[in-house]
Amino acid sequence: MSSFLLVAVNALLLVTGQFLWKLGLQTRPNPFADVSAIVSTLVSPYILAGIAIYGGATVLWLYILSRVPLSVAYPLQSMAYIVAIVAAHFVFGEDLTAGKLVGAVLIMAGITFVAFSGGGS
Repeated sequence: MSSFLLVAVNALLLVTGQFLWKLGLQTRPNPFADVSAIVSTLVSPYILAGIAIYGGATVLWLYILSRVPLSVAYPLQSMAYIVAIVAAHFVFGEDLTAGKLVGAVLIMAGITFVAFSGGGS
C-alpha cells in the first residue's frame, strides 16, 4: 500500500475518532459537572468507540513511521484538518467560512508540495 494511502487512512481514523468523541459529548447535558459525570462520559459508547479507533490509528501510525520519513508522513497527516472542516459542516452543521476554506486550500497546497518533494514510497 502506498505511503499516501496509509497516511490518508490514518487521517480518516483520527477524524472519525474525534467525531465520535464530539457525538459522545453532545449526548451528555453536562459531561464535566462532577467526577461521576466525567466517568459516565468516559464510558459512554461513542467515547469508547473513539478511543478504540484512536488506538487503531496509533498502531497504524507506528507502522507508517517505520516505513515513511517523518518529514513526509507528518505533513501528509494534515489532511485530517481538511476532512474535519468539511465533515463538521455536514455532520454538525458548523459554519464553513471563507477563512476555513482558504486555510484548507493552503493546507492542500502544502500537502501537495510535501507529497511531490520526494522521500516517500
